[in-house]
Amino acid sequence: MFKLLKTDPSSRARLGYLTTPRGVIDTPVFMPVGTQGSVKALDPRELREMDTQIILGNTYHLSIRPGMEIIGGAGGLHRFINWPHPILTDSGGFQVFSLAKIRKIQEHGVEFRSHLDGSLLFLGPKEAMAIQASLGSDIAMVFDECPPHGCTPKDAKLAVERTIRWAEECRAQPRAPGQAAFGIVQGSCDPELREMCAKALVKMDFDGYAIGGVSVGEPEAEMMKAVEYTEPHLPEDKARYAMGLGTPAQIVELVARGVDMFDCVLPTRVARNGTAFTAKGTVSIKAGFNKSDLSPIEEGCECYACRNFSKAYLRHLLNVGEILGLRMLSVHNSHMYMNLMAQIRDHLKNGTFGEYRRAFVEQYVPSRKVLSARVLNRSAEEER
Repeated sequence: MFKLLKTDPSSRARLGYLTTPRGVIDTPVFMPVGTQGSVKALDPRELREMDTQIILGNTYHLSIRPGMEIIGGAGGLHRFINWPHPILTDSGGFQVFSLAKIRKIQEHGVEFRSHLDGSLLFLGPKEAMAIQASLGSDIAMVFDECPPHGCTPKDAKLAVERTIRWAEECRAQPRAPGQAAFGIVQGSCDPELREMCAKALVKMDFDGYAIGGVSVGEPEAEMMKAVEYTEPHLPEDKARYAMGLGTPAQIVELVARGVDMFDCVLPTRVARNGTAFTAKGTVSIKAGFNKSDLSPIEEGCECYACRNFSKAYLRHLLNVGEILGLRMLSVHNSHMYMNLMAQIRDHLKNGTFGEYRRAFVEQYVPSRKVLSARVLNRSAEEER
């Protein structure tokens, strides 16, 4: 499924591509999050225009609403949402973390109380893989346990043991034709647990491997360490996916650490709060100094918002509650992320990634407000 084309001599960064039934995906790649079958505030045409290669959906939420009978009747998730390109579906394992107050972990899965009406829902390896097979996604994620930051060493070890056991069950389940399956490495920020989990999953020979249990409340330095503890134990000929990450600067640094795939709700989530991402950091469009600023969000940006509207106009739209303002910031932020990945791939191809990485990180000023939202960055519950 994955073809490695080139490695960066100055880091662990890799250039490659994934072949799926619905198209080839150039890596490193960013996957916009469409938890409920839609990327917030964007339509499929806009996603295609910004060269989106693959989007992400969520097994737990789609199985509740609209339900598998409706999606199946439409011919699968691709047809239901009119997205003919690749889709990756999360297994619902993240909800084991994000819905901790309404779930109970059992031997063969997790019992949830529906966040909608309180009805019982059981999700385990067999159920998660069956739903994903019915959805017909191109990449299915195994069902895992994602423990919170700060859990005890005992709980972290138990989560790893369950993750390994559940991965074996997932590996044995039927899949949709051509559907790939990725294992998920857990282990909190414990190097021994990360190594143990990674090696056990690699023996199962999945089509790719994800680094889970990151961006669950830990400091950025620990997040980076968790990736560094995991990546050396993953095979070079399989794709590596850091789940739920991250800001532009984090993505550049994680590419340098050998990660090929990313997803994150930040582009559209912070847009709905009036914030825009740029190559130099974040910009608050609601700020008073933009009241009469007739320049675009970012000079040189080719997105529809920057080609047609000023910061002053977008600020006005946000202040009066016009939906167009939220949509245009979502367009800009999503375009910025897609352009970032295209630049990374170009520099890897040309052998200049090291210089690009240094320049990007030096000029990018992180926002404390945005970074504080990392724990929510892939939470489907925050995206409702």
